[in-house]
Amino acid sequence: MGPTDVNSPHHYHKVVDCQYACPAHTNVPEYLRLIAQGEYSESYLLNRQSNVFPGILGRTCDRPCEPACRRGRVDGKPVAICRLKRVAADLRDDITDRLPTAPAEKNGKRIALIGCGPSSLTVANDLLPLGYDVTIYEKHSQAGGLMRFNIPAFRLPAQVLDDETGYIIDMGATVRYDTPVDSLKSLLDEGYDAVYIGSGAPKGKELDIPGRWDGNAKDVIHIGIEWLGSVHFGHIEKIEPRVLIIGVGNTAMDCCRTSKRLGATDVQGATYTPHCAAIQPAKLAVDGLTLEVHAGEVFGFLGPNGAGKTSTMNVLLLHAARRRRTVAAAAVSCGDAPRDAGLRRHRGRVVRGRSGAPATAGRSVSRDERSRSAHARR
Repeated sequence: MGPTDVNSPHHYHKVVDCQYACPAHTNVPEYLRLIAQGEYSESYLLNRQSNVFPGILGRTCDRPCEPACRRGRVDGKPVAICRLKRVAADLRDDITDRLPTAPAEKNGKRIALIGCGPSSLTVANDLLPLGYDVTIYEKHSQAGGLMRFNIPAFRLPAQVLDDETGYIIDMGATVRYDTPVDSLKSLLDEGYDAVYIGSGAPKGKELDIPGRWDGNAKDVIHIGIEWLGSVHFGHIEKIEPRVLIIGVGNTAMDCCRTSKRLGATDVQGATYTPHCAAIQPAKLAVDGLTLEVHAGEVFGFLGPNGAGKTSTMNVLLLHAARRRRTVAAAAVSCGDAPRDAGLRRHRGRVVRGRSGAPATAGRSVSRDERSRSAHARR
């Protein structure tokens, strides 16, 4: 083994756990230090070097840095790295004169970006200061993509989006709103030197299981990410009083909170993990709709006689975040779960014990604990 190369940034990425865990390798210790010193604008600009949208990420990031935080090994609670990013964004001064600018003389290269979401805007943020002539094609009338249309405004305010997307667009990008791209050939014929496709993939996972398409299922069962978009555009203005959430990730929580705002009075949710693979199949009844679960996966929507059937309850199909390693989810109320199915209450959710037996005295293993275990094994 050779000597440690302290001049290599990879060394610091590996020894600073939070920075190494961040996909963008943000300099977490430095921007937290600047916040502690009250230098919010400097902290924001440091963040922006690797995270183009600090204010947005401070509200929506899945924060993989926090399970890796060393503080969690001291008292079990990591530093609130993500929320501190929001603190820097909300308390910053006017920093427009300190942002990168496009040179007056262009380099002669024309670039077309399809979509005006986070991907294309990040590309524009990098190319505009280098002198590229950037044109963005957006099918909607506003910039932001999934950040604007599929994340509720109560979690990500429109003003935050407008500010941070505006920083990039105001560098000199030409944005053609309400202009969907139907043909790449015709776009290439316009003489662009390169085309970047950043149209995104805001599509949720489907559960193609028995009963999913029977009867009036398509009217009461929705894909969560698409349902949130329909709410944003005003296509959905109300929902049934009882709502069943399949999934416990960020989208699931957005759907829970949105459902309450649209009039739902009974919103239920739970998840099943791979640890329940040894458990016998369970059938969980909710309002005449039965969810048949096999080895941690929702197997089918069944009626009393086994035929496909749906109820008056709206069902939002979601999958939990991959980081939680959840295979699939079936949402029921805690009171509806049979005791012999190895289920228990845990912070408002129904969870299985790892052995398959009712876990009355145990507890689930959190993401933070799994991260600490992984670090210990290293």
